[in-house]
Amino acid sequence: MTDAGISEYVAVDRVTKKFGNELVLKETTMTMRRGKVYGIVGNNGSGKTVLMKCICGFLPVTSGSIRVGGKYIGRDTDFPESLGLIIETPGFLTEYTGIKNLEILADLNRKISVKEIRKVLQRVGLDPDLKKPVAKYSLGMRQRLGIAQAIMENPDFLILDEPFNGLDKSGVVDIRSILLDLKRRGKTILLASHNSTDIEILCDEVYEMDAGILRHMAGETVQERERMT
Repeated sequence: MTDAGISEYVAVDRVTKKFGNELVLKETTMTMRRGKVYGIVGNNGSGKTVLMKCICGFLPVTSGSIRVGGKYIGRDTDFPESLGLIIETPGFLTEYTGIKNLEILADLNRKISVKEIRKVLQRVGLDPDLKKPVAKYSLGMRQRLGIAQAIMENPDFLILDEPFNGLDKSGVVDIRSILLDLKRRGKTILLASHNSTDIEILCDEVYEMDAGILRHMAGETVQERERMT
């Protein structure tokens, strides 16, 4: 099956995930389309991060299936082919500068140039010429660097677990603007945030995770709110 032959870009179909006898995800189903932002809300330990790790191929599902871009994760491919992500705390080589970290990561796929890396750092509000090692970065600076790493290769799909952690008000505004621009460019974005304002501003559809059960939250979509303003 090809990407052109499906109506959704991501399809999670009746996914269950167990750790031993503990059932963490229960018959989870959701679909995501291109050019849309999907939010997941829920308490810590509800299963949000486990679902994200299953979608990106870090954890195998116990039952059910996950398809991204027409390919089944764990069968056709180990990981989605065009994915940027932040899950938990972004990990970097803290003795190096921010740009050096991104250069090392970019060298794995050889998709982007140093010039493009410099541009993405500026886009997230970091100075590409900063000589300070990541060890001396503030939490907010590390988060900006993590977002730069997630978006630098222009992925089709973004998974962002609490992307606004550690950001000041200016940083939150900057990153919201970047995510809305990526949405306009047809990217599919899945994010989890404890901040209801982030969810309200960014998301077209919202799901709630509670004890491993995913529920679609009815209510106004972003487009409906925009038409009313």
